[in-house]
Amino acid sequence: MQPTLLDGDEVLVAAYGRRAPQRGDVVLLQHPLHSDVRVIKRVASLEADRVFVQGDNPAQSTDSRSFGGVPRSNILGRITLVLPRLEA
Repeated sequence: MQPTLLDGDEVLVAAYGRRAPQRGDVVLLQHPLHSDVRVIKRVASLEADRVFVQGDNPAQSTDSRSFGGVPRSNILGRITLVLPRLEA
């Protein structure tokens, strides 16, 4: 499967506010094991206080299959726009 984002793409992130994450949303989140790392993943499923995320290329992705569910507080926002990198 082709990744949704490529190296060099830029994204616009919108805070959720009152809207809760939904299955299928592409989100920016703080990595649960490395507080200085932010990653972009797709919401796979939701529980009351946890969000399970998965990369679009599961064979190459580190996601909830390896680090478990992410606290909802780690979700920083939803990707609303992708701007492809400009070729020189």
